[in-house]
Amino acid sequence: MKVDVYKLPQNSPDDLTSLEAAIASGKINPQHIVAIMGKTEGNGCVNDFTRGFAVQTLKHYLANFVGQDKSAEIVYVMSGGTEGALSPHLTIFTSQASLPDTPTRMALTLGVIHTRDFTPAEIGSLTMVKEVALAVNQAIATAGIAKEDVHFVQIKCPLVTSRDRLLDEDRDAKSVSKSVSSYQSMGYSRGASALGVAVALGEVQLEDLTAADICQNYALYSSVASTSAGVELRNCEILVLGNAPTSTSNFVIGHSVMQHALDAEAVTKAIASTGQTSDRVVNIFAKAEADPTGQLLGRRHTMMDDSDINHTRMARAVVGAVVASIVQDPMVYVSGGAEHQGPSGGGAVAAIARLD
Repeated sequence: MKVDVYKLPQNSPDDLTSLEAAIASGKINPQHIVAIMGKTEGNGCVNDFTRGFAVQTLKHYLANFVGQDKSAEIVYVMSGGTEGALSPHLTIFTSQASLPDTPTRMALTLGVIHTRDFTPAEIGSLTMVKEVALAVNQAIATAGIAKEDVHFVQIKCPLVTSRDRLLDEDRDAKSVSKSVSSYQSMGYSRGASALGVAVALGEVQLEDLTAADICQNYALYSSVASTSAGVELRNCEILVLGNAPTSTSNFVIGHSVMQHALDAEAVTKAIASTGQTSDRVVNIFAKAEADPTGQLLGRRHTMMDDSDINHTRMARAVVGAVVASIVQDPMVYVSGGAEHQGPSGGGAVAAIARLD
């Protein structure tokens, strides 16, 4: 497999100027696009429709080249919120068969998969954990990545709206869809999806996991999961990234884990784990979270107490500034809400770099 990675700026959620130019020049073959990750400039909350707008625009445009069915098979992960210095952009992943006799090396490879749709009652539940774990394992197997060489698993997952509650036929009052707000359901969906990754990779044992652990027991987490919830889908779209010795890619991926929102050393370690220098980094992918204890490096923070600006938005701004300062590029992917995605108050961070 030969995987290529392209990072393109956007002037608005529906701006495809850079993608159009890359396709027109032959730099990107739309037939080879398998996944697109984007940062859009909405609020990143329940009513952030910039995510769906961006996906709809991309699907419609790419259908002109690959047809509607194949366009729908692409994994689209739009993360809302470009607070602070974060700059809106798209990261395009292409995959194609390697040319015969091309030398292989330990380099980037990927797997993509879509789960089935989830009912409102299943979102944030153990059922979701199990379905995600199954799908992640399938994507890993298809990509031919050893589990120890998986460095990042990106998932776009659904949330529960008030309308979902009205239409939900499952009347179990204990289900997440009945007991939390729409905004809180985003956290449960992200958390259950992340625990699915942890189960798939053996970081958490399924038999040791209970429904009560989801978004409660933060000692359980995945060190490579990055999950983002949105109203624009009902299933989970999954992108698994890792290195494999059979790859012919000119890119490599590495990861680390941020212990807190100011953990610049972890970002540096993620870059170093690629074996490349920061000037060869294509993009950094990080999770951001306002530490739920209300403390950051022993100092009180007020991100959880602000009624005007949601704490996930503040966390993105903080972590985005830390990451951007290291690579000297504000066009980095930072996603808010890190439930079970790294230690509490921290988050997974991965780096993709060009190989020599």
